[in-house]
Amino acid sequence: MSLTKLACQRVQDLTPYLSARRIGGKGHVFLNANEAPKSEQYTLDSSNLNRYPECQPPQVIESYAAYAGVQPDQVLVSRGSDEAIELLVRTFCEPGKEEILICPPTYGMYSISAETCGVGIRTVPPLADFQPNVPAILEQLDGVKVIFFCSPNNPTGTVLDREKLITVLNATQNKAIVVVDEAYIEFCPQFSMIDLINDYPNLVITRTLSKGFALAGLRCGFTIANAEVISLLLKVIAPYPIAEPVAQIAAQALSPAGLEKMRARIAWLNKLKQKFKADIAALPCVKDIYDDNGNFVLIRFTDSAKVFAAMVEQGIILRDFANKPMLDNSVRVTIGDEAEMQAVLTVLQSLA
Repeated sequence: MSLTKLACQRVQDLTPYLSARRIGGKGHVFLNANEAPKSEQYTLDSSNLNRYPECQPPQVIESYAAYAGVQPDQVLVSRGSDEAIELLVRTFCEPGKEEILICPPTYGMYSISAETCGVGIRTVPPLADFQPNVPAILEQLDGVKVIFFCSPNNPTGTVLDREKLITVLNATQNKAIVVVDEAYIEFCPQFSMIDLINDYPNLVITRTLSKGFALAGLRCGFTIANAEVISLLLKVIAPYPIAEPVAQIAAQALSPAGLEKMRARIAWLNKLKQKFKADIAALPCVKDIYDDNGNFVLIRFTDSAKVFAAMVEQGIILRDFANKPMLDNSVRVTIGDEAEMQAVLTVLQSLA
């Protein structure tokens, strides 16, 4: 019997999440994964690598709690926010019986995590402005245990309307967990929903060090929630999820000096983003520019296939979203450094 036949049918039928690394592409300018263009330098003490690490490194938990403005018992650290998403599905959804609810186009790992865990997926298309269709969501809550919102949304850059979130939170009290994925919130901290944590026990916020902190290679994310939710997730998480080198670097990134560097990086990238938007706004090949609250810009072109091919020819790798709901002819451009953004602009100008 082959190994494929040994695997359960559910796994055989899975479509893996096509991350930027899995998609690949040959080039020298990679603006397809919403990564920061530069890395900082960190130190590593290897004297204790012979020991298993703490499940929840106290310095990391305490530092992130202080940064986020919450209590340490309201924070869980995991292998990126991707693990947090899966933990939430595994903790609150019974396979084969309960479902998650999403509003695509949005981050693909919500549905992948549900499929992997044997949990159903209910989709409610958003409104034309990409805000959630709250009346439609409220009609679809039967059997739903986790609702995922992404704010700013990947790939549209849309920030979730606070009043719409509160309406959903009130309607789902004691019925479902409502997750707000704030992976890109460092680029627009004024729109965070974290101040609602203490008022709504069913609100969960996920975050990461991958974007604003320029640590995508570290794989370090956070869940912020009511202490009871965190205690439940701790029953499900692996015994040693955070490697010692990861904990050390995360602690340095969350130090006062690390936070100062992060905020300077955010200001720099936001400035580059605004300049790029201004530079392309009047180009004939550009049809629409979506919201820009993250470290990326989603653009609807008159002919996205032509744009994408021209970029590849010049060694510039972007992310194509033309086949996603409501996003025909759309391509996402990560904000890189000055030279990278000029390279993209030069290609677009040649197509004008």
